[in-house]
Amino acid sequence: MVPDSTRRRLLQAAGSIALAGFAGCTTSDVVGSDGPNREYTLTVETVAASPVGHALYEPSDDPLFGVPAHEALETVLPDGRHTTHGYRPVPEDAYVEYDGRYYQTDAVVTGSDTVERTLVRAAPLADDATVPDDAVPVDSLDRPSARVAKILHSHAQTDGDGASADLLRNGAYVLRRSAERESPLADGTLDGRVVTMESGGPWNYRIETETRRLSETAYSTLALEIAPSREQFREVVFATRIDADLSGASLRADVRSTLDRARSRGRHVETTPLSTPFEALLDRLGLGTVDDAVNGQLLWDDGSLYRYGLYVRAADRD
Repeated sequence: MVPDSTRRRLLQAAGSIALAGFAGCTTSDVVGSDGPNREYTLTVETVAASPVGHALYEPSDDPLFGVPAHEALETVLPDGRHTTHGYRPVPEDAYVEYDGRYYQTDAVVTGSDTVERTLVRAAPLADDATVPDDAVPVDSLDRPSARVAKILHSHAQTDGDGASADLLRNGAYVLRRSAERESPLADGTLDGRVVTMESGGPWNYRIETETRRLSETAYSTLALEIAPSREQFREVVFATRIDADLSGASLRADVRSTLDRARSRGRHVETTPLSTPFEALLDRLGLGTVDDAVNGQLLWDDGSLYRYGLYVRAADRD
């Protein structure tokens, strides 16, 4: 049985195909000659993997993210559960293989628990403050500690409005993963020490740590079987991960030539008004209505997999 999340993706893929069929000359409508000229850059690069191989998730051996992911998958495949507090160890909706069968990961909230955690804060030193002789350069730290310091630095420099805000709790980073809880930040080695972001630079922070009990969300990771064979899984991949499938498609010679040039050069650039072959190619790739940027799309054509994107910007004027 195909899970709800896969059915949703199948419907989305079908909707995209239907929209492409009705697109017609939508690109011309978007890039009409009334407004200022814009430059369209189509990028195309070869993906050195099959669609199935590219779709499958394989954790790295990195202690910070890879090891927790491996531990989770070893527990949940084929039909177990793995609980973590405050973080998901594997990506949601990741495709994984086990004993010739194919699964999709999911993480559900199963409540909350009170657990002991170390919180890390970074207090900025004044620009004219004397940096102590025992200050620690951030690049000399182990990766888990350096990552936390850089996240706190980003948070301070953006006044809490940057992307790092989502990683913090009331301005503090919570050490949750095993590699973090075994780092110098967790054992108190860096508590009260100054970390420098650049040698002789203005960004210096005094690290402050505290350990207390927190209520943390409990996530249960599990895996749902979606295909019993590689052949059936390939169909799922094409329905959910491939954005444009031109295998066996009939392209006009000038459209095919434009795509071939983009593949051989890695990109194809035109300034409005766009040529008819380029407009047609954008429509076939599902990019006909893009007016800003799209990246990370996947194309299957002539037995090969490609990653493509489109960037639109104001054309340079003489």
